[in-house]
Amino acid sequence: MLALTFPGQGSQRPGMGSAWTGTPSWALVDRASAVVRRDVAALLLDADAEELRATRNAQLTTFVASLVALDALRAAGLPEPDGAAGHSLGEYTALTAAGALAFEDGVRLVAARGEAMQAAADARPGTMAAVLGLDVAEVQSVCEGVDEAWVANDNAPGQVVVAGSAAGVEAAGVAAKERGARRVMPLPVGGAFHTPLMAAAAEGLRAALAGVALTDPRPPVVANVDAAPHGAGDDWQGLLADQLCRPVRWRPTLEHLGTAAGDGPLTLVEIGPGGVLTGMAKRTLPTARALTVSEPDHVEAVLAPLG
Repeated sequence: MLALTFPGQGSQRPGMGSAWTGTPSWALVDRASAVVRRDVAALLLDADAEELRATRNAQLTTFVASLVALDALRAAGLPEPDGAAGHSLGEYTALTAAGALAFEDGVRLVAARGEAMQAAADARPGTMAAVLGLDVAEVQSVCEGVDEAWVANDNAPGQVVVAGSAAGVEAAGVAAKERGARRVMPLPVGGAFHTPLMAAAAEGLRAALAGVALTDPRPPVVANVDAAPHGAGDDWQGLLADQLCRPVRWRPTLEHLGTAAGDGPLTLVEIGPGGVLTGMAKRTLPTARALTVSEPDHVEAVLAPLG
């Protein structure tokens, strides 16, 4: 079984588009720039870490960079996948890869999502931190004992992200360490995503989603909010809006893909900047083969073992 995964915000890095400029797939960057009337190429090539950290920039660049890599993979002969999933923002990339969203519609939605989340974060500032060494139930219990802190991502065994106000996340981090967490790491994001602090963004996103047609994804995409595959396009407007205020259930998503593979081998290919999801896959499904495509040099190296 082959499943494609796509990274979310936080995977961006300065210069992440530089290796792709000489490839035919770079044409997608010009298409994205025309849709949003912004210089996406400049963001992918010249923006520094602080500029990329802004939500409106991080989401747009990660989405476009991931689809550039996917386009190159497909041009080189990527087999049709049996499953797909994306982490937070990456869910939009997965839906575009699965044909549920046209590229231009995906760009518009991601831009609208980034702007809505940026506005919500400006109005109600927040932050996020990864808690290492505790399971999700322990971190949930920690968050219930402090104000304005929630579990935002269940990423992998022993890796859970909390989000909320700066004071809430700090208090949750202290309590987590008291319970035995090995480390609490601040994340380079600009808000308390996947928490109730994003309620205003969810409402704004619903309006943007209402103007976009989502067709049935093929293969079905496993949703963040319930870790279940959804093959009906009509399901996705609600799922994408709900995602902003609910935890990303990434560990259960990977476990679903592992179960779907049955007794056969599972190959997970992370497509886009970084390699964060590949590490999560190795922690969650140690018997699966986890591969990453973030640079052109990775394309042939990944396709070779896929036959």
